[in-house]
Amino acid sequence: MYVKLSILLLLIVIGLIACSGKNNKEDDKSDSSNEATIPPKDLPDAFLAGDFEKIYNQTSEGFQSQLTLKEFVQTTEAFHKDIRNYSLVSTMPLQGMSEYLWRNTKGNKGLRGIFAEDHTIEGLQVMPLTSNKDTDNQYTENTYQLPMEGEWLVFWGGTNELVNYHYATVSQRYAYDLVIQQEGTTFKGDPTKNKNYHAFGKKAVAPFDGVIVSSENTIPDNTPTIDTNTEQPLGNHVVIEHENNEYSFIAHLQEGSLMVQEGDEVFSGEVVGLVGNSGNSSEPHIHYHVADNEELQEATSIRIRLTQDREPIRGDMTEGFNLE
Repeated sequence: MYVKLSILLLLIVIGLIACSGKNNKEDDKSDSSNEATIPPKDLPDAFLAGDFEKIYNQTSEGFQSQLTLKEFVQTTEAFHKDIRNYSLVSTMPLQGMSEYLWRNTKGNKGLRGIFAEDHTIEGLQVMPLTSNKDTDNQYTENTYQLPMEGEWLVFWGGTNELVNYHYATVSQRYAYDLVIQQEGTTFKGDPTKNKNYHAFGKKAVAPFDGVIVSSENTIPDNTPTIDTNTEQPLGNHVVIEHENNEYSFIAHLQEGSLMVQEGDEVFSGEVVGLVGNSGNSSEPHIHYHVADNEELQEATSIRIRLTQDREPIRGDMTEGFNLE
């Protein structure tokens, strides 16, 4: 997972997202002082109506410093040429702001908007969406529970790149990244300290019976918002072999927290370690996916059949185990 806001807000895919900064391109701005603000829920309608300049005028100075009005209109007008309708996919709080996601009727294009409390548009992204129908329709043979205790927020999860950035990667296509949010944010206090994140140190548990076939316990936790470890992407982790040749990957655990080792038999709901921030992770969270091989780079991710037929996506609250 990469949840660092400054990265999220600088996406230029076909799309565009910008972070704060001073705008030096006054010539590209038109006077918007008397324009009515577009409510977040009406953003798709504004795009479909061709109100590109009005939308641009509602974006932050930082956004406009990254993209001129002319560039914005050219990009978004071309993208929306064949779109007739959008439907809302999800909404969620995002570190003091609000994110809205929409997808067009055909399901091949997506729109992301990130709004401040005053409806200033802090981030926008338009992106083409691809589908992999063959694998989307193939579920695990086993039925799993998500590998944590209590209620968590799905930060990434689902069957397209709008809701799940893992989707483009075959080995992790159906992965979930799970965080704990309280009052719209995942931490309280200094965001550079792992201990200030609500998820840090929480229990990570086995999602189904199996045997530990791979583990790592000695990788230091990253400093949130400062660094990540791309050389060891899983960080501290366990891989559990289940029946039907299915393998659970539980990643980014806290250094030294593992309570199991290779060869151990584990049972559904058994604590295997504590949530950390190791590996390719920007803040404490749980990464979970199921695959057909214990070797990450050789595996193909399998869509997870969850208990109660749940299929949570980005922005949904979802339940783990009740260990009481």
